[in-house]
Amino acid sequence: QVQLVESGGGLVQAGGSLRLSCATSGRTFSAQAMGWFRQAPGKEREFVAAIRWSSGSTYYADSVKGRFTISRDNAKNTVYLQMNSLKPEDTAVYYCAADRPGGGSYYRETTYEYWGQGTQVTVSS
Repeated sequence: QVQLVESGGGLVQAGGSLRLSCATSGRTFSAQAMGWFRQAPGKEREFVAAIRWSSGSTYYADSVKGRFTISRDNAKNTVYLQMNSLKPEDTAVYYCAADRPGGGSYYRETTYEYWGQGTQVTVSS
């Protein structure tokens, strides 16, 4: 059983920063990439960022480029999302996800097989 556990969410003022963590576990964990998605109230879940475990290659949504940074610690099986210059429109539940074997585009939800429970990020104006 693969488990993903997010942490680090909270309430922050606009312009502030937060760092989310996603700890992974499971003997059969074989994901090639990890992604972060978010879902705001009344909206569909959307892609935020992704990273490949082996190469460290990163992918970002246009809305967060230059403000968010995804990284990974292979030894700890943990992925991070550093969020700077936060805006009220970044308010959402943030989810980490692990891709399925032979996945697909990292920008698509269907590429991912395992999901965490989500962590709330609230940015006040």
